[in-house]
Amino acid sequence: MAKKAIVAIGGNSLIKDKDHKTVPDQYAATAETCKHIADMIQQGWDVVITSGNGPQVGFILRRSELAEHELHPVPLDYCGADTQGAIGYMIERAMYNEFHHRNMDKHVAAVVTQVRVSKDDPAFETPAKPIGSFMNEKDAKKKADDEGWIVKEDSGRGWRRVVASPIPKEIVELPAIKTLIENGIVVYAVGGGGIPVVADENGYLKGIAAVIDKDRASSLLATGLDADVLIISTAVEKVYLNFGKENEQPIDKMDHLQAKRYCDEGHFTPGSMLPKIEACIEFIKNGGEMAIITDPPNISRALKGETGTRIVQGFAVPPPPERR
Repeated sequence: MAKKAIVAIGGNSLIKDKDHKTVPDQYAATAETCKHIADMIQQGWDVVITSGNGPQVGFILRRSELAEHELHPVPLDYCGADTQGAIGYMIERAMYNEFHHRNMDKHVAAVVTQVRVSKDDPAFETPAKPIGSFMNEKDAKKKADDEGWIVKEDSGRGWRRVVASPIPKEIVELPAIKTLIENGIVVYAVGGGGIPVVADENGYLKGIAAVIDKDRASSLLATGLDADVLIISTAVEKVYLNFGKENEQPIDKMDHLQAKRYCDEGHFTPGSMLPKIEACIEFIKNGGEMAIITDPPNISRALKGETGTRIVQGFAVPPPPERR
C-alpha cells in the first residue's frame, strides 16, 4: 500500500513578495509548489494538500469594506469558504497540468471543509487573532460599537479586528476525504484550517466568526487519516534554535519530547514557528510516525532524510531506582 502524507503549505507562501499579490501571481507560486508535490506523488505517495489562507481572507475582507456602501458584507466563515474554493481551484489546475506534463494518470479534487470547534473553547473569551485591515483608533472603536467587533492595537501599526482561534476538534468531511484518498485521488482539504463551525444542542452546525490554525487542523487531519508523515512546508529549509542570532543552530532531527522542551524554553516565535512545532508534536503524540518541516523545493530531499527538520517519537527515560 502507498504511504500517506499530509502536505501543509502556507497562505503566505502563495505570495512571493509585495509586488506579486495578484491572482495570476498566486497561481504561479502555487504551480511551483505543486511541482515539488508531484515529485512525491510520482515516488508513490498518496497526498492530501492543505493550506493557509490568511492573506487571501484579508483581501476579501478589504474588498467587502470598500464595497459596503453598495453591497452586503461577507461573513468570516464565508470568506474561509471562498478562499478554499479559489485556492483549491489553483491547486487542482496546477496539479492537473503537472500530471499532464509528466504523463501521469492521476486526478485531484478539492473539498470545501468544515472543522468543528467547541463553542466553549477558552479562545472565545480572549480573541487575539488579528484579521482584516488596519484602522485608526476612532474608526476601530466605531466598528466595535456598530458591528460588535473586538478591536485591539496591533504592534504599533494601527488597530485591527481580532477573533478567536479555537482548537479544531473534528473534520466534518473526513469520511469523504478518506474515500477520495483511498481511491488514489490527490485531495486538497482543510484550507485555511477549515471553516469553523459549532454544533448547537440538537447537533446542527452553524458557522462562526473565528480562525483555525491551519497547522493544527492539518495535524488533526493527518491523525484522522492515519497518515505516515505530516509535512509542514514553510519559508525555511530547516528549523533553527536561536534563529536569526549569531549562535543560530539548525536542527536536523529531534524527538517530540525534545521539541516540547525547546518550545517551553521559548526558542520558537508564537506567530511563526511555534504553532508548526506544536502541530508536529501533537501528530507524533497521537501515533504519527514522523513530521517534517522544510521549504517546498526540498520536500523530496527531506523525505529521504537529506535535509529539513524531522520530528519523531521520543520516549521518556525513567528515573534511576532509588538506592537502598
